[in-house]
Amino acid sequence: MIQITSLARLPLSYKVLFTGFLLVIGVGLLMSGAQIMLTHGQADGKPGLSINDIVYSYYGNRSGSKLEAMLNGQMKPMAPDPVRFELIQWARDGGPITEWAPRIEPIMKQYCVSCHNTGSSLPDFTKFENVKKVAEVDEGASIGSLTRVSHIHLFGIAFIFLFVGWIFGLAQYPTRWKVILIATPFTFLLLDVLSWWLTKYIPTFAWLTMIGGIGYSLASTVMIITSLAQMWLPPEKWLAYWTSEKAAESPSSAS
Repeated sequence: MIQITSLARLPLSYKVLFTGFLLVIGVGLLMSGAQIMLTHGQADGKPGLSINDIVYSYYGNRSGSKLEAMLNGQMKPMAPDPVRFELIQWARDGGPITEWAPRIEPIMKQYCVSCHNTGSSLPDFTKFENVKKVAEVDEGASIGSLTRVSHIHLFGIAFIFLFVGWIFGLAQYPTRWKVILIATPFTFLLLDVLSWWLTKYIPTFAWLTMIGGIGYSLASTVMIITSLAQMWLPPEKWLAYWTSEKAAESPSSAS
């Protein structure tokens, strides 16, 4: 007699454990999407994530500075237009130190340093050298930041996909599609991280970033929803399908 191991037949304690994990991961995916929209999604100064946002984030907006891009993007509501234009013009003039104390430093103190200070994780705009750095031509993400974010994503998110795929592996699902779904997030995660490096040098590859993110998000969503449904909804039809599929695959049925 074959011992059937499936989500529908798990003990209640394991169903609660797996459900809690999958729900938290699902909310985490939503928060990740919101974070992308609030950071990369406004890189071009327009709401919503676009190819230009990805290009500006990794390749940079080399027609201007990071300071100008931020003042025309997500920081636009933080200062009136005349103040933003003055900062942008200073950056376009090369960020001369001679104008720092009389013109730029007072603006920074009034509009910027409440967030950009020594006690925050943001660049400290009380210091000229930090403001000067963001006033230079925007060449996108640095090699150091790409290396740091890449290894965090690869190590951290791979573990998430491991456990989501392990739970989904117990679901009643066509074997071919189950294998594809389990492998898809890992494949698209590698594609996503690789695309950051490619876009850093060739902006055309920004499309791969969009495809990678959509690919592993969709596959993860299907696995999470399927697993939750099969743990808590009536299992009769899934068990009948699963056992008939296993019988069709067994050598005895072929003979």
